[in-house]
Amino acid sequence: MDHSGGLYSSVYEPNGHAAWADDQQHQDKETADNLRRKIKYFFMNPCEKYKARGRKPWKLMLQIIKIAIITIQLVSFGLSNQMVVTFKEENLMTFKHLFLKDYVDGRGDSYAVYRQDEVYEHISYIVDKYSRLRNITVGNHAYEKKGDTYSPLSLCQEFYRNGSISPANETFDIDAQIETECLEIVPVFPMGSTTEDDLLNFVVHFKRLLNVKIKFTLKAINLQTVRNRELPNCYDFDVTITFNNQAHSGRIRVDLDNDVDINECRDWKVTGASPKNIYYPLLFDCLIIVTCITSLALCTRSVLNGIRLQFEYTDFCLVRQGKKVPWSDRLEFLNGWYILIIASDTLTIIGSILKIEIQTKILTSYDVCSIFLGTGTMLVWIGVIRYMGYFKKYNILILTLRAAFPNVVRFIGCAGIIYLGYCFCGWIVLGPYHEKFRTLNTVSECLFSLINGDDMYPTFKYMKQKSYLVWLFSRVYLYTFVSLFIYMILSLFITLITDTYDTIKQQQQEGSPVSELHCFMSECKDLPTSGRYRVEGESGSFTCCFPRCKDSRERLSSESIDSEP
Repeated sequence: MDHSGGLYSSVYEPNGHAAWADDQQHQDKETADNLRRKIKYFFMNPCEKYKARGRKPWKLMLQIIKIAIITIQLVSFGLSNQMVVTFKEENLMTFKHLFLKDYVDGRGDSYAVYRQDEVYEHISYIVDKYSRLRNITVGNHAYEKKGDTYSPLSLCQEFYRNGSISPANETFDIDAQIETECLEIVPVFPMGSTTEDDLLNFVVHFKRLLNVKIKFTLKAINLQTVRNRELPNCYDFDVTITFNNQAHSGRIRVDLDNDVDINECRDWKVTGASPKNIYYPLLFDCLIIVTCITSLALCTRSVLNGIRLQFEYTDFCLVRQGKKVPWSDRLEFLNGWYILIIASDTLTIIGSILKIEIQTKILTSYDVCSIFLGTGTMLVWIGVIRYMGYFKKYNILILTLRAAFPNVVRFIGCAGIIYLGYCFCGWIVLGPYHEKFRTLNTVSECLFSLINGDDMYPTFKYMKQKSYLVWLFSRVYLYTFVSLFIYMILSLFITLITDTYDTIKQQQQEGSPVSELHCFMSECKDLPTSGRYRVEGESGSFTCCFPRCKDSRERLSSESIDSEP
């Protein structure tokens, strides 16, 4: 027995060890092949995935439907918002012609008064037109009514508490505390001498005056929406007319501005044309919200699957190959297009909720809703570029943008430092002598226009020559800026994009992998139509999300692959 046992040990043990080693090597190779196949399937486009597993491209179809309905929603909201904006702007122009004496369109900042009697005349003119508004306006404007009385017109002046100013002696004594005097004028009918008596008691302290503000509220109804079969809104216009004397330069600038509140009309009746049923646009907005939530869930699931696959690939390289995966390869699993769609879905959902609240008159924040809906629609349309990448010629451009983006950001950061330096220098030196350099905002706009070759000659021409030193500095400043940014920085920027494009084009022509991940994935030669990507028991529509079900499928898949000749 011992002899036979020793004989068995010496003969069969080496062969058994070799068989075990071959089996272990076969399992490692099978694991690597399965991982390559999973990664290759992950990076397939929807058409290839359909060929590989027969799975319907639900995300693609959903995105196409979403683009269509979101664009329809945006156009509808834009037309409605356009009527609101037009009504606001036209009322603002109406108030300027009604209440500003001798107002002419286009005067803007040039509308001002220069004499004390002009100030009193303009104040009297405003109060008079306000009191006779009912008889002079051609619109449907009316006073605000609280209970049985009308809201009064408020006439206030702000001035320094005490002040003794003597420019001839170059002396002054000012108490910086600000006091306010107000006078309220209630419109009464018929109009009498009450208003004139009130104004006689209103004395403007010109030497200490900061500003005079006249405030009143008018109401109106936007009837133009009836033509589009939408219910009209009721508007509250809080009008403020300001006589600004803070500079004490002898010129008091007069400005008129208004704040608008949009409310639901309390009682309405439309005959001759039935108003559009409000439930239809609400149902359409709810459909968009449901669609975006579905798209958000599908894209979030895809992002999570990519993250899990990235960890699986990282663990494989660390355990089997003993090396760490670079971050550039890790980020390949994080699909930026899905992140873009998730952001657009989130913005569209918020914007649609705000739109529903605007239609039901709960909110009137048209501007906030416009930002959410506009940005969401913009991101949705930018996401269309992802599907253009399935075509080889378009894919080169997309890959160029993606590859050049980090270098472009770094380049803009460096160029931005130089740009800010020129902005600050131009503002502090040329600001007193050039209108386009008066504020930092206008300086930045002017210099950005110069970079693009716009408005060059007027920028040089409108420089005031009151100081020859500053004028000479402006020539050096503008010439060096134009030369530096147009001839050098813009040329380098274009070269950066061109070099990236040539590199991507050469790599695609040669067919060489661009990273270790692509080298690992390129060893998988299975075509989408080979049938080796299919998972038994998987339906063409949905994927099982439970780990136990998923493990059983992978086990069935591996068994079916082993059984193939």
